[in-house]
Amino acid sequence: MSFVSDLRVVLRGRDFRRLFATRLVSQSSDGIFQFAVGGYAFFSPERQTTATDIAAGLAVLLLPYSLLGPFVGVFIDRWSRRQILVIAPVVRGALLVLAACLVAAGTSDAVFYATALGVLAVNRFFLSALSAALPHVVPSEHLMMANAVTPTSGTVVTFVGAGAAVALRAVAGSDDRGVAVLLVCSGLVFGVSALIARTMERSLLGPAYDPDRPQAREAVRHVLTGLVDGARHVAHRRSAAAALGGIATHRLMFGISTAAVMMLYRYSFASNADDALKGIALVLGAVGAGSFAAVVITPWATERFRIETWVPAMLVTCGVLEFALCATFHEWAFVAAGLVIGIAGQSVKICADTVVQRDVEDAYLGRAFSVYDMLFNGMTVLGAALAAELLPRNGKSYLAFGVIAAGYVLGALVYRLMLPAAVRRPPVPAVD
Repeated sequence: MSFVSDLRVVLRGRDFRRLFATRLVSQSSDGIFQFAVGGYAFFSPERQTTATDIAAGLAVLLLPYSLLGPFVGVFIDRWSRRQILVIAPVVRGALLVLAACLVAAGTSDAVFYATALGVLAVNRFFLSALSAALPHVVPSEHLMMANAVTPTSGTVVTFVGAGAAVALRAVAGSDDRGVAVLLVCSGLVFGVSALIARTMERSLLGPAYDPDRPQAREAVRHVLTGLVDGARHVAHRRSAAAALGGIATHRLMFGISTAAVMMLYRYSFASNADDALKGIALVLGAVGAGSFAAVVITPWATERFRIETWVPAMLVTCGVLEFALCATFHEWAFVAAGLVIGIAGQSVKICADTVVQRDVEDAYLGRAFSVYDMLFNGMTVLGAALAAELLPRNGKSYLAFGVIAAGYVLGALVYRLMLPAAVRRPPVPAVD
C-alpha cells in the first residue's frame, strides 16, 4: 500500500485525528516556548554565550524529562491518559503566563529558569501520555504509518511554531518584554490542545484497569524499582533495546552538532545576535524539512529494507554526510547538513517508536517510554557537554565533526551487534 493510501486510512479514524490534532497544537506551542527560552538564554544582545552556557541551557530545557522519567511512567500506567492530556495543558498555560509576568518584571535568571523547569516538567507528562496513547487509536497494522505521521508531524510543527516566534520576536522585540509576549502566546496556544483532548472519551487511551496493580502512592515509593523493571523488560527484547541504542547515538551526536552550530553562527558566521538567530532558524528549518521528508521516506524504505537494515544505514549516512558538509565551514553546507540530520534522525526515531510499541507490553509502555525519553534528552545534554570540551570560542573544530562522524558509525555497528542473530540475518527467500 502506498504512503498516501496508508495515510488516508490512518486519518480516517476519528479518535486518531483528535489525538493527532492534540499533538500538533501542543507542539506548535513547544516551538514558541523553546524559541523564547533560547532567545532569552543564548541570543540576548546583552549576553556573551559560551559552549558551557549552551550545555547548561539545554540541561534546563531537557533534563526534566530525564529526572522525572521514572515517576512519569508509573503514573501514565495508572492514570487516565486522556485526563493527562486535558489537565496538563491548563497547568502549563498558567505557568507560562506566570513566567511571562516574571520576565516582564525583570526577575533574575534563576527564577525564570525555575519556572521554565516547571513548564517542562508538566510537558513531560503530556508527551509521554501521547506516545503511550497512540496504540489505542490505530490498528496494529498501521502503527508504523501512525508513528511516521504523529511524532514527525509534531517535530515539523515545532519548527513552524519556532518560525512563528521569529516573526513575533521581530514585532515584539528581542528584549525581555518581547520574550514575555512569546511566553504568553505559547501558553494560549497550548491551552487549545486541552479543548481538543476533551473531545475524546475518558477511558479511550488506557491504561486498562488492573485490580492487581498497586496504587500510585505505593508505586511512587518503589519508583526506582519500577524503572528498573521497565528497563529490564526492554532489555529482554533485544530489538527494542537496539532501537533505543540507535536513538541514543543520534541524540548524543545531535547534542554536539547543536552546540557547534550555535557557536559558529554566534561568533563566526554573523556579526550580531539577531543575525545569528536568523541563520540558526534557517538551519532548524532545514532540519524540520528533513523530518517531514522522513514521513514519506521511512515507511517506503522499511517495507523494502526492514527496520533492522534502515536504522544503521541512516546512522552511517548521517555521520558521513554531516562531516563531509560541515568540515567545509560554509553556511550553505550547514543548511544542507540540517536537511540530512532531519531525514536520518527522524527516520531512526520513527523506527524506534514503532519497535518499542510493537515489542513492549502495554502494561510497560509508560515506563518504556520513560526510559526512552531519559535517553533521548539525557544524551542530547551529554553531547552538548562534550561539545563544551571540544569546541573553541568560534566553534570551528574539525575534531568535533570527526567525533560526530565516528560516533554515528560506531553506533550503527553497536546497533547491529545488539540485534538477535535471527534478526540480523536477512530472510531466506521461499523455495517453490
